[in-house]
Amino acid sequence: MTRSEATARLMRHLRHHAVVASLGHPTYDLFVAGDRPENFYTWGSMGLASSIALGVALACPDRPVIAVDGDGSLLMNLGSLATIGSCQPSNLVVLVWDNEAYGTTGGQPTATARGADLAAAARAMRLDSVTVRTPDELDQALERANGLRQAAVIVAKVEESVPSGKPPLDCVSIKERFMAALGAGA
Repeated sequence: MTRSEATARLMRHLRHHAVVASLGHPTYDLFVAGDRPENFYTWGSMGLASSIALGVALACPDRPVIAVDGDGSLLMNLGSLATIGSCQPSNLVVLVWDNEAYGTTGGQPTATARGADLAAAARAMRLDSVTVRTPDELDQALERANGLRQAAVIVAKVEESVPSGKPPLDCVSIKERFMAALGAGA
């Protein structure tokens, strides 16, 4: 499955979920698949989607939160999994689009292209984790994670796809729209 196909699958599972998308291609695909106020698009923050999502999950414990990250971004801040494992928010899922490349910066191979296993790293940090490769496996993993009531990591092996749109670059309006959707003052 391509990353854009996987993102379209994710959209079918969202209800009142807050979604924090990593900069670049994950953000572009999420915007095209279904822009909504509960989507927070990050700019200039490679490696921080999971950390931002953790903050949202802790601040809004009654709302399910999904971090949509890329393998390259997560590898830049792998320590976030240790913090998530320590905090154990029951409402957070880290969803990693693993295309084994830094897609936004030119397609250079990441460590996952040479065998690094992000799901195993997550398990080492006391997080429920799974690697999926098909659309049906992704659907099953998302359904399972929603019912777990514990922090989870889903690593979805995806093929690169060409993004077909970008959300606005106005970081302030993105933040204010997101905060209003969560019921927090800007």
